[in-house]
Amino acid sequence: MAVAAALLVLAQPVPLAAGADSPPAEQAARLEALFARLAEADNPDWERVEEEIWAEWSRSGSDAMDLLLERGREALAGGDLEAAIAHFTALVDHAPDFAEGWNARATAYFHAGLYGPSLADIERTLALNPRHFGALVGLGMILEETGLLEDALEAYRRVLAIHPNRPDALEAVERLERLLEGTDL
Repeated sequence: MAVAAALLVLAQPVPLAAGADSPPAEQAARLEALFARLAEADNPDWERVEEEIWAEWSRSGSDAMDLLLERGREALAGGDLEAAIAHFTALVDHAPDFAEGWNARATAYFHAGLYGPSLADIERTLALNPRHFGALVGLGMILEETGLLEDALEAYRRVLAIHPNRPDALEAVERLERLLEGTDL
């Protein structure tokens, strides 16, 4: 439970700030504008905005690192979890400040049933990018799978604070609120 609480603290929505782990200023400005549009609850174009955010997050600034991310994603999509984890491990070894590398490996670990390593990579992802709604969804899924339903609900609510149209988070909040109804939180 302490791990979940610590991860949720890391996930506090904050604006991007200049620093060693921040994206270049131009990319940061694009992301700020995209997140402002994503936060609009009545945005009919939220899917395109989400895709643009994922595209920005997938740019490491290095063609070689972007290739490792692409190869890892291809291996993951093909069900080769060992190769995916190997590509993503090489990526985070060579680009430790690239949040999407950590998130991608967290996803591969999750699919491999390795929740501990996945949580560790989610923690790193959120330390680098507190608004990473994908990592927060992953956190919610792990917390829900391990029976920490109140913490899972909080993770999904954090997703909705950033991305109010995210269908999996909307469904999870509704499901968990129904399940926990009458339970002291």
